[in-house]
Amino acid sequence: MKSKTKRPVLRKSGEDAVQPPALQPARKPTIKDVARVAGVSVGTVSRVVNGSLTVGNAVHGKVMEAIEELKFVPSAAAQSMRRKSSLIVGCIVREISIAPLAEFVRASQTALDAAGYSLLLSISDGEEERERALLKRLQNRQVDGIILSPYTRLSQDYEAMLRGLGIPIVLVDRDKPDWADAVMVDHAHGVEIAVEHLLNLGHRKIALLTGPEDTFPAAQRLKGYMAAYKRNKVAVDPAMMRTGSYLATAGFQLASTMLSGKNRPTAIIAGGLSMLPGVLRAVQTLKLSVPEDVSIVGTGPSELSELHVPPISVQYWDHGETGRVAAMMLLDRMLKKGDPEPQRVLLPSTFISTRSIGPKPRRSS
Repeated sequence: MKSKTKRPVLRKSGEDAVQPPALQPARKPTIKDVARVAGVSVGTVSRVVNGSLTVGNAVHGKVMEAIEELKFVPSAAAQSMRRKSSLIVGCIVREISIAPLAEFVRASQTALDAAGYSLLLSISDGEEERERALLKRLQNRQVDGIILSPYTRLSQDYEAMLRGLGIPIVLVDRDKPDWADAVMVDHAHGVEIAVEHLLNLGHRKIALLTGPEDTFPAAQRLKGYMAAYKRNKVAVDPAMMRTGSYLATAGFQLASTMLSGKNRPTAIIAGGLSMLPGVLRAVQTLKLSVPEDVSIVGTGPSELSELHVPPISVQYWDHGETGRVAAMMLLDRMLKKGDPEPQRVLLPSTFISTRSIGPKPRRSS
């Protein structure tokens, strides 16, 4: 008998074509699966996942092996709900392009990382309304705490809004409101040393350009400036003190006006992280030389101050330490380890002199 040869089945095209079975997505392992594989209760797995210290080493090891075998990933949202914590800290700064501010943020993040927190960074561009909007946004994200470096002094309604957030806050270089924790810099000391150094070199017309005088850094710099003049028994020329903005544009405008006027300063202190570029641009525009025509002092170390020829003298403080301290203060407040009363930390500043400072120009009046 001849064997029958099976003919191949021809599949139809179009709607009648036989379709391959759809691939079903793999089911994600659950906490119950981990408990089953480890041979423990769901509650035990939950305690291990949430870092409880009440689970013995042997059981902890079994649970971790099961987690690794199943590739189990805990739900961050569920963990946050159980802990009533997002493990996220918000940080608002004016800008991040300035190297010292980037150093501040990096140090804050390092300290928070070590404690299991993530840093959510926001840039305010120095605009009060944007700062407020960012604060509300962070509140909606249910962050556990906020590191805030406000650009201006907080008004009464701004302060009321800040307090109404109900979130632990550490202010950076602001002494108000007095109910908030704050890390500040002793700007007065660094500027006082700088002014005294200039006075000893024969300078009398020393311009101080800085931000709004009702903000802590500006008020401190004015305090140090006045103290140096007083101790050296030299009369202060009020026209040499200009306040109002920390921005580079203000530095350029003020320096340009003063250096092209009759009462020209022989030295300028750019009292703000962003002001030095504007001041140097004014010096360049007017075709003046540093320090032959005008001595220059900046605020905080930067690539510009270090790479400029000659390098620029600076009022110096450690921005990394400021960021670290701010983060540690906030951690203490969030974990309720600190004093219930507001904590205030004042970090030191000093003065680093370079070749951007010279004797008073002979041709000056």
